[in-house]
Amino acid sequence: MHAEGETWIHVDLERQELLLYAGREVQARWPVSTALNGPGECVDSGCTPRGEHRVRLRIGQGCPLNTVFVARRPTGEIYDESLREAFPTRDWILTRILWLTGTEHGFNRGRDCDTLRRFIYIHGCPDHEPMGVPVSHGCVRRRNHDIGQLFDRVATGTRVVIGELPQVRDD
Repeated sequence: MHAEGETWIHVDLERQELLLYAGREVQARWPVSTALNGPGECVDSGCTPRGEHRVRLRIGQGCPLNTVFVARRPTGEIYDESLREAFPTRDWILTRILWLTGTEHGFNRGRDCDTLRRFIYIHGCPDHEPMGVPVSHGCVRRRNHDIGQLFDRVATGTRVVIGELPQVRDD
């Protein structure tokens, strides 16, 4: 399933947690917020896609906490209360982005179910946003400090499993 000591991520939709593993050992766990619309793979569904993914791109290296991103580019703004008041309905993408790509053709890759083309990320959000409950538009939201810690511990290509873990056999 994974090489001894390999770093990988599990997003537990039921518990609304992200777990960072080295092999089979949990190294860290953080609360997250996934989609208000629940799990699902279809384009424009507002759902969090399940299954096997990889980190395709890491965006935001060296940016300060609360850096605002639009279309995966830093805007030069740092999120604060005045920005929140000026744009109360914006879906804030802050601090770091781990852009995911699905690995399962026909399920979360290709056609109308492509995680990458749906712009599904693990990213920071305003610290007042709730964690531990599903309220996002499909992405996996994290606290800014937490996404910074995760970002520093994973590489492009890191395996990400969203939803239930596949059965592990000890043959």
